[in-house]
Amino acid sequence: MREVVPSALAGERIDRVVAIMTGLTRAEVASLIDGGVVLVDGKASTKPSKRVVEGNVVEVDVPERTPPEPLAGDPTIPVDVVHADDAVIVVDKQPHLVVHPGAGNRQGTLVNALLARFPDLAELAHADGIDPDRPGIVHRLDAGTSGLLVVARTADAHASLVAQLSARTVGRRYRVVTLGHVEPASGVVDAPIGRSPSDPTRMAVVNGGREARTRYDVVATFTDPIPTCELVCSLETGRTHQIRVHFAAIGHPVAGDERYGGDRPALALGRPFLHAEELAFDHPVTGERVRFTSALPADLVEVRATLS
Repeated sequence: MREVVPSALAGERIDRVVAIMTGLTRAEVASLIDGGVVLVDGKASTKPSKRVVEGNVVEVDVPERTPPEPLAGDPTIPVDVVHADDAVIVVDKQPHLVVHPGAGNRQGTLVNALLARFPDLAELAHADGIDPDRPGIVHRLDAGTSGLLVVARTADAHASLVAQLSARTVGRRYRVVTLGHVEPASGVVDAPIGRSPSDPTRMAVVNGGREARTRYDVVATFTDPIPTCELVCSLETGRTHQIRVHFAAIGHPVAGDERYGGDRPALALGRPFLHAEELAFDHPVTGERVRFTSALPADLVEVRATLS
């Protein structure tokens, strides 16, 4: 692997940079550094704490990794299936559930739950162009976000849904509570999103980021226990953490969002007040426009009842 250090990683430790670039664990990276196979501008970097600068050329002889074991289904993970046919599955995801496995975490996800209920999804792990760790997954919800998600059951359905998402014809509407009173009451947040220059693990509004547009309407405002407002948001694009980043950028972070500044003692949520309440798409087989809705879950209903 040979990469040029971007500005977003300038000043970071070499072990962290290599971990981000390769997907290896910090322990694996430390072993590579000890072995003298991590080069910075052609010279072996022997100290994990070495700081890199923008423009450094990092070279790593990445060892071949043993392919991970196939994903296993887990029938103990609850999953609320609101629709299923031969082409698609629509689920109403509970909060605090990760959608698909990641590095070092191959269990306890929505994918594991779906594999137990729909074993045919495992066949997609071998299809061209489909990540074997994300069989059927065409879009995601953050772990703390609840609501509707569509999953493809066939390669053709996967291709159709990916194309619809790319063409921005999939309708996705969210119910959100933010801190403060958003003005004007209706509008579009149009600001590019990319990795935060100060923390590559976070997203931010940045010059040169990917186009991102969030349309919103304020449906209620509250003053007690703190100023907040309830909005309905529609995604015109689907960037990572888009709603959370956009409203934090305009000074109105999503209530309960510890990551982007929305955590307040007066509102004890334990997760962002963010719910995917409506999903619409053209069915991959019939072409019919289908639409699904999800009621606000109990934990958010309870919090909303405290607002006045």
